Amino acid sequence: MAKTKPGKKDLDSYTIRGTNKVVRAGDCVLMRPSDSDKPPYVARVEKIEADHRGNVRVRVRWYYRPEESIGGRRQFHGAKELFLSDHYDVQSAHTIEGKCVVHSFKNYTKLENVGTEDYFCRFEYNAATGGFTPDRVAVYCKCEMPYNPDDLMVQCEGCKDWFHPSCMGMTIEQAKKLDHFLCSDCSTEDDAKRSLNVFPVTPPSEPKVESKRRKR
Repeated sequence: MAKTKPGKKDLDSYTIRGTNKVVRAGDCVLMRPSDSDKPPYVARVEKIEADHRGNVRVRVRWYYRPEESIGGRRQFHGAKELFLSDHYDVQSAHTIEGKCVVHSFKNYTKLENVGTEDYFCRFEYNAATGGFTPDRVAVYCKCEMPYNPDDLMVQCEGCKDWFHPSCMGMTIEQAKKLDHFLCSDCSTEDDAKRSLNVFPVTPPSEPKVESKRRKR
């Protein structure tokens, strides 16, 4: 009679090698890249399992950095911005270097201090098409760009829109000293309401390019 092949066993947690940090499903982790010159990959752990030999593997959903997306990094992307992709993978748990926190965009902007393990995500990303969800976001300032949390902006007390100091002819130091601010439109008593503009996030259609995600 043939022996039954030993199966896999689901685990509740995994302790990162050489640390006391415990990883569970739903946690975000930093994973070691094959190229040591590159920053660690970021992923969300979906499942942890061990085979009959005790080898632990994790099923992950990858976050992409802007420069890894088909459209590349754009002006409004923050330094700590990530996109939650539809790219799933199974990796050895030994490649996990540490844990991190991927905040919502709203919560990230409220952080008093951004640590090295803090990131944020406001878009989901389709790795095959380069499309984003949501596909459009609100724009601000005279330059009509989406909000980049790394850039200081000042709010007009009149129209309530936000502006970059440089677009208003000010330095960052001058903007920080302001107690009150009116944009050029409001300061000339122009009360016409600003239109609700939106910015297309997905780059214009170009010839389809296969997503060349590096093999983990």
